[in-house]
Amino acid sequence: MSTLNGAPPSIDIVDETFIAVPPGTVAAVFADPAAWRRYWPDLVLEVYTDRGEEGLRWTVRGALVGTMEVWLERTLDGTLLHYFLRASPAGEMSPRQLRREFDRRARAAKAVALGLKEVLEDGREPGIPPRSI
Repeated sequence: MSTLNGAPPSIDIVDETFIAVPPGTVAAVFADPAAWRRYWPDLVLEVYTDRGEEGLRWTVRGALVGTMEVWLERTLDGTLLHYFLRASPAGEMSPRQLRREFDRRARAAKAVALGLKEVLEDGREPGIPPRSI
């Protein structure tokens, strides 16, 4: 995927988090555009592929320009949440600023995933089947 001026994306983040609930439960969270604004307030997202219970793919504008994807893979008794962000800053950044932005975005992605894990699993003990919402 090329971003600005045909250059490859300068931010390429891949993350995975297991959540012990069915994919449809996680998909319902991402189906709400209000959630997108909460999770990524400085980005303007436009869905270009809605994969239902398997997730969404967006084009990204705003602070970054590129693509983002949440892929929800049914795994064991839950969902493996895969997150991909391939984008470049809309404005110029020094190499140091770019490293900080990468780190900030990677940490934010993990915070979203772990926050969902905490809320959706709702205190589920290991070995106990997941609940559907």
